[in-house]
Amino acid sequence: MKNKTINRFYDMVKPYIKILIIIIIFSMIVDILAAARPYLIKIAIEKFMQNKVSISEFNKFGKGFILSVTQMGIIYIIISIIENIMAFWVEKTTAVVSEKALNNTRKKIFKFSEMSNIKFHDKTPSGKIFVRITSDTDDLATFFEDVFVSLFQDVFYIIIISIIMFKISIKLSLIVYSIVTICAVISYTITKKSNKAYDIMKNSRTKLNTFLAESIYGAKTIKIFNIQKLIQKENNELTEDFKNKFNYAARYAAPLSQILYFFMYLAIAIIISICAQKFIGVSIGAGIVYIFVAYIKELFEPITKIFENIESVQEAAVCLNKIYDLIEENSIEDYESGVTLNEMKGKIEFKHVWFKYNDTDENWILKDISFTIEPTETIALVGKTGSGKTTITNLVNRFYDIQKGEILIDGINIKDINLNYLRKNIGNILQDPFIFSGTIKKNIQMYNEMTEEQVNKAIDLASSRDFINSLPNGINEIAVERGDNFSVGQKQLIAFARIFALNPSIFILDEATANIDTTTEKLIQKSINILSKEKTAIFIAHRLSTIVNVDKILVLKDGEIVEEGTHRELMIKKGYYANLYNSYYESLG
Repeated sequence: MKNKTINRFYDMVKPYIKILIIIIIFSMIVDILAAARPYLIKIAIEKFMQNKVSISEFNKFGKGFILSVTQMGIIYIIISIIENIMAFWVEKTTAVVSEKALNNTRKKIFKFSEMSNIKFHDKTPSGKIFVRITSDTDDLATFFEDVFVSLFQDVFYIIIISIIMFKISIKLSLIVYSIVTICAVISYTITKKSNKAYDIMKNSRTKLNTFLAESIYGAKTIKIFNIQKLIQKENNELTEDFKNKFNYAARYAAPLSQILYFFMYLAIAIIISICAQKFIGVSIGAGIVYIFVAYIKELFEPITKIFENIESVQEAAVCLNKIYDLIEENSIEDYESGVTLNEMKGKIEFKHVWFKYNDTDENWILKDISFTIEPTETIALVGKTGSGKTTITNLVNRFYDIQKGEILIDGINIKDINLNYLRKNIGNILQDPFIFSGTIKKNIQMYNEMTEEQVNKAIDLASSRDFINSLPNGINEIAVERGDNFSVGQKQLIAFARIFALNPSIFILDEATANIDTTTEKLIQKSINILSKEKTAIFIAHRLSTIVNVDKILVLKDGEIVEEGTHRELMIKKGYYANLYNSYYESLG
């Protein structure tokens, strides 16, 4: 295991290191007690069963202590009871510590996901994050509960019984360990190939889980395009690939325990034969035969577990590294530093801004963009798809950082403004807003402390009152996942109420009224016009009829501002905007 993996593992268990040390110490005590039981039986065989016991032999123990078979049995029972009690405590405490450590890891992954920038989410499938939180942490939990402490316990136990065996008979011990060595070499070779096969299988499982998550999330789109059979075919291919990879890995892992058991029984047979025939000058009694047979079984059992657990260790290492590779990415946004203003007025300035989503891209999305939006001014961004409209609003939200130029909010560089403060003062309404599962009220409040009066005022401003009152439970109506029990228009009304309740200094509306009926749109537009007297508003419009009354229109083409002015001014110019506007009305017939 590489140092990086060990350091990551230590980081995960660091809060519990003291209790883990106690667990390991207790497990070692359990080992000592377990090793003592066969030794007690050996003594009993030699002293009380193998030969007649003379009074002189009893006297060797002293007058104050006569070891009888009954006393030996009582000691054996006491050792067994203490061993089982301590083993139970070790197992129980390991499970508790494991769950605490893994619970913290799940929280850490989720926190990372929530605190990461948009660029990270652009390149990372949601299914991959889901796999890290569920499957990978479950595999780590298995390692913690079944393997971690067991490894220390098994190694220590092998050391204990090895010392006892060599102390009893070096010759017999060397024979046993020559067999163990052969077994270990064969097992190591098989395990090494098994681990490589398992890595391949693990990657196949991740692909399958990611595909399943995305297919479930995109079920509606799949039905719209009627591609269920194609999706099923791809699922069958991925499932078949995973099955084949799993079987390939199992082909190496399956015979391992049988090989170990074969060598264990071989060692027992050889020891019994040697003792019976008195080979290599060995002449021993029944007690030693018993303890060697017992210890061979006790020896091969932890060896078997160690080799079987190598796969679990490898699996845990892969999962751990995948989790830490994810959460150690340099994509966390800083919500702590930066300045906050007493009041954001809403002035926005772009000064010679150049931007591309990936630094390695050759083509710039925005090229030398400069404009100013004064407080309470309403502007519209107009242009064909891919011209850079949404990119500008993304930069205002600081979802991405620019490569060249400067963006100012109220005269302060956007990079110097506290990110939490910035986004609390910007309200975004998208064409297809996201609705969380829960009540409508909860979706409007969005975890913010609000009075009933504030919520109701927001509902009225969004013209959502009639829609909400028509629901069986009103504002307490439950939205299912993604709000799929509401129409797109109804979801937009909830989104408008959400933004009005937030009362930001800057509004950004990306074709936000596209799926709302004309009457409701007029009412919402009236509310927006009232708020725009106090707030800055940015509209992204494809329906050009909705932006004729804004204070200023910025016309974009291929990432550049080609025209700027009011609707009237731009129509008089008869330039690019006038062509777009006329084409729009011609398309309406």
